[in-house]
Amino acid sequence: MGALTNAETGEPRTGEPRTPAPRTRGGRTTPFRGLPKQARSRVTRRHLLEAAVSCLAEHGWAGSTVAVVAERAGVSRGAAQHHFPTRESLFTAAVEYVSEERSTALRELFQAAPAPRPAVLEALVDLYTGALFRAALQLWVAASNEEQLRPQVTELEARVGRETHRIAVELLGADESVPGVRETVQGFLDMARGLGLANVLTDDTARRERVVAQWSKILDAALG
Repeated sequence: MGALTNAETGEPRTGEPRTPAPRTRGGRTTPFRGLPKQARSRVTRRHLLEAAVSCLAEHGWAGSTVAVVAERAGVSRGAAQHHFPTRESLFTAAVEYVSEERSTALRELFQAAPAPRPAVLEALVDLYTGALFRAALQLWVAASNEEQLRPQVTELEARVGRETHRIAVELLGADESVPGVRETVQGFLDMARGLGLANVLTDDTARRERVVAQWSKILDAALG
């Protein structure tokens, strides 16, 4: 494919960009001046992934087409299909990308020094609230009805679940060689997912805080 057009390097409308935003002139996007082709391609891909998560969270699977995502990302539909040939590959890649970003941010949050267990639990619960979780939920629902989507989502969910469990064990200082510890940590993560589901329809903050406080006591007893 040739060099990216102006529209293909547009700034997404959601999220905090980590690269310089393109200038706009009269509502039209101008190029990322000085960026080589490969860098522009990476920026375009990231914009598409972030836009896909936002669209999926806001409009669901039925309302999130490649064309809608491309428009939100400020790129052409052709550019979107160059990076992601199918709708399924776009949305599974989008949820995986943002999941990895949030996992990295979670690790870095507690990298400097050990954190109090309640703070770690709150941060882990936060993984199951917000736009990413809503997007993942829409993807799960779609996969239950879309045969071609199901294998990709099943594999993605298993991979994200394993990584989240590893992070939880690391941050909580859990020793999984002790009987019952692995199941206790996984039980907390399953509960956190349930809290995320409750939060989709209503603001469940107050109840969530009480539940997390109780789980902190349970984990203190189980993990020492």
